[in-house]
Amino acid sequence: MTATTTLTARALLLDMDSTIVNSEAVVERCWRHWAAEQGLPADDVLKVVHGRQAWATMAALLPDRPLELNMADNHRMLAQETADVDGVVPVPGAPAFMDAIAGLPHALVTSADRSLSEARMGAAGLAMPPVRITAEDVSASKPDPEGFLKGAAELGFAPEDCLVFEDSEAGITAGRAAGMRVVGVGDRAVEFAPTVHVRDLTQISVEALGDGGIAVHVTR
Repeated sequence: MTATTTLTARALLLDMDSTIVNSEAVVERCWRHWAAEQGLPADDVLKVVHGRQAWATMAALLPDRPLELNMADNHRMLAQETADVDGVVPVPGAPAFMDAIAGLPHALVTSADRSLSEARMGAAGLAMPPVRITAEDVSASKPDPEGFLKGAAELGFAPEDCLVFEDSEAGITAGRAAGMRVVGVGDRAVEFAPTVHVRDLTQISVEALGDGGIAVHVTR
């Protein structure tokens, strides 16, 4: 039997990687290469890379490493990832989901920079939301809530009126710290206690309400 949970909100805040865009192949290629350069076990590195800006992940993995080296590697990795879109595809259900919310208040809140977000959204064939918060727009990486709070402010809604879609520990933590409910997307998300969890976006349908609200129906 299936069951449906309905969450209501006034705005939706969307992470990109592994939430609406499947970029796992590129992420793994780039981070395995970096791990080999640093002499770190790649599988251990891949457990913590998701959701953060690259420099923040590097700082967590190598806390004594100078920030300037992390920032230089961050810049190099962004260029590599922007140029490599092989295997970048939409998460199942993402095209229909993005079409459904096109006329509703929503924003992209991603740890990618503008160039990388444009490259991946384009490769996945997804329309870029008019409002987006990227790496250039924040001073702190997820799990800090700054990005989600800025997204809410840009859309003109209180944090408690926003619903976050996220896949990673860092992202789910950031959404909760912003005072928002979180739809966890994908296998990784279930471990981090989102408000509700879905395998992918095929389990989501969206309805515009007469009072300007948004009903998000989650079928499980």
